[in-house]
Amino acid sequence: MVYCLCFVAWCGSERKTKILAVINLLDVGEVYSRLLDHRPVIQGEIRYFVKEFEEKRSLRELRVLENLKTTIFETNERVLPKCEQAMQDNLSETFKRLQAANAMIHRLQEREYEVRKLQAEKVTAREEKCIAHWEEFMKEQQNKRAEVDEEHRKAMERLKEQYSEMEKELAKYVSF
Repeated sequence: MVYCLCFVAWCGSERKTKILAVINLLDVGEVYSRLLDHRPVIQGEIRYFVKEFEEKRSLRELRVLENLKTTIFETNERVLPKCEQAMQDNLSETFKRLQAANAMIHRLQEREYEVRKLQAEKVTAREEKCIAHWEEFMKEQQNKRAEVDEEHRKAMERLKEQYSEMEKELAKYVSF
């Protein structure tokens, strides 16, 4: 601004007014930017907020990662060996129990197989018995049918003889 005033003093009057108007206009722009244009201040505040947020976030994430690291280390060093030992201790007992249960199931299956086999043999024996009984029944029925047929044939012959005798006697009376 000092340079501008020196330049204005050196110039003529008409030019001076034009130059002073331009300088006033520049001053108004500077006043406007200082009073009403808050962008530089806001940008500075934003940069400060982002910087603070990133630093706090970074520290928070660092603490979380450190806690995770501690937890994993503790798990690997203390909990995992205890679990492995407990598993080894209980594994042999569990394996023995499993073998005993397997043997019991195997025996049960054998018994069930034997029972089913006996039942199948009984069913087969009953079927054979029923078939033999049926065949015997059918033979009896044929014999009875033959007897009934024979009795019927004899009864028919007797009836024929009786009717033929009756016809002969009736023929005697009709001729009278």
